[in-house]
Amino acid sequence: MKPLSIIVFQSDGKSAESLANSLCKHFRLVNVARDLAELRLAIPRHRADVAIVDLEFARLDDVQQLRQDFSQVSIVCTHRLADEKMWSQALAAGAVDCCASSDVRAIVLAVGNMPPASHYHAA
Repeated sequence: MKPLSIIVFQSDGKSAESLANSLCKHFRLVNVARDLAELRLAIPRHRADVAIVDLEFARLDDVQQLRQDFSQVSIVCTHRLADEKMWSQALAAGAVDCCASSDVRAIVLAVGNMPPASHYHAA
């Protein structure tokens, strides 16, 4: 089963809303976080399965800390100029993938290729 709850954390509000609108076609619940603090609050509040994190707005250390703090949440990193080096660094930090922020198809595939979550939402 695909993850159902996504939090989008992008470098600017316009691109975050655009990506969130595109992802709404693929997933049940998509929310936008405006900053890292809001992302940290949104993950448990929305019982997020996935965080889409823009590496123009967050550092790899942030990704690593998110992975440690929210081990059940998969992280897909994005960057407008994502390349192989950035991809390998993102994976080393704990992300499941790193895609170009404009490549909705790659983001959906990255999320869709993740193993089923075992923490689905107890009441």
